[in-house]
Amino acid sequence: MAWVKIPAENHPVFLAALPKDPRVRTMKMFGAVCGMVNGNMFAGLFGRSFMVKLNDADQKEALQLDGAEPFDPMGTGRGMGNSVFMPEAVFDEDAERKDWIRRAFTYAAALPAKVKKVKKVKADKPAAKASAAKASTAKAPAAKAKKPIATKKKTAPAKNRPKTAPAKKR
Repeated sequence: MAWVKIPAENHPVFLAALPKDPRVRTMKMFGAVCGMVNGNMFAGLFGRSFMVKLNDADQKEALQLDGAEPFDPMGTGRGMGNSVFMPEAVFDEDAERKDWIRRAFTYAAALPAKVKKVKKVKADKPAAKASAAKASTAKAPAAKAKKPIATKKKTAPAKNRPKTAPAKKR
């Protein structure tokens, strides 16, 4: 599936189709807007249409629509699990667009909530810290005395220099 820049007018249309549920969050992803519930993405803009994440039965039904295809944003042949890229005709129909987004929301809301991964910070051990400091000082080269920087003698520009006679051969 070739990438197409998302038309700016699609953003408010998509946002208006999201369910009016306090759990719905929106997020910008790759220049587009997507709908999230409990940390799970359920729908998002892509190209001139949108994608939805659906249960198996709804996914089979959606793929029967003319122009629908498994959502494969990178075009690698490995689509995102349970995700369908909907036809532009569905995006243009207000009731259909809202219905598919509602189905996607219902499916994603039933999934386990995603927990943000927290980066583990290693506790510094005093012994390890001291040995690391010794190792870094042992490897450091001895400081060299600074040499004065040689400067070039300034010469007059070529056009202002007097012409000299070529050296005579002996």
